[in-house]
Amino acid sequence: MILQDEVVIITGVGPGMGSKLALRAAAEGAKVVMAARSADVMKQVEKDVLAAGGEAIGVQCDVRRPEDVAALVSTAVDRFGTVTGLVNSAFGHPGFFDLLDTPEKAIRRSMDIVLFGALQVTREVVPHMKAAGRGSIVNIGTMTTRKPMRGEAGYAVAKAAMATATQFLALELGSHGIRCNQAVMGWLDGPGVRFYLKMMADSRGVPEQDVYDEIAARNPLGRIPTDEACAGAVLFLLSRLASEVTGATLDVNGGEYMPA
Repeated sequence: MILQDEVVIITGVGPGMGSKLALRAAAEGAKVVMAARSADVMKQVEKDVLAAGGEAIGVQCDVRRPEDVAALVSTAVDRFGTVTGLVNSAFGHPGFFDLLDTPEKAIRRSMDIVLFGALQVTREVVPHMKAAGRGSIVNIGTMTTRKPMRGEAGYAVAKAAMATATQFLALELGSHGIRCNQAVMGWLDGPGVRFYLKMMADSRGVPEQDVYDEIAARNPLGRIPTDEACAGAVLFLLSRLASEVTGATLDVNGGEYMPA
């Protein structure tokens, strides 16, 4: 088990990749602490992890609130011990608009969650990682920062800022044995994409499978990667299998985007 006895915090745990990642991390031996504003999904994941013989706890947390973040990390330490892993995946999308048409308030909210929220959790966790002499931080990015899609500008701006923060954190924390990397997700076949497929199919009067096939045809693997499968890339970056990897960006999109 590649995460045996690691204590891992995962933010933004919802019905998509977050819950799949929590389940897989626990199956790999991690003690998992989940954070989200809603407790519903986390409660179910707790039950599923417990039934499989693992350990997990969900903590309601708004990453924009320092007091919530402090309570999240103290709960993790009190329950399981020193935190050695962090996945920043809290989600805040400002809506599908052209950039200059996106309400400034919505962009600021997205930045507060995606960038400043991630920095707040990281700031709270790093002292514990320094005490352990090691740690792994994985920031979840989006392919639209690399392959722009109209309507995603406000979200992409926040994620692009996170990408730059990832490199600086890797530079600044490496001497303490703390790694920081980014996993850039493309299309994720889960609840969000399934909603999009239905919406597009209904608007065009075509079967959902037609819309799926159009998207899947954009990458060499010929499918939309699933939430659960993409979680594996994050587990790799968290684990000691990636002990020499820091400041890196791992594209997880079935080959739709191939960096030079």
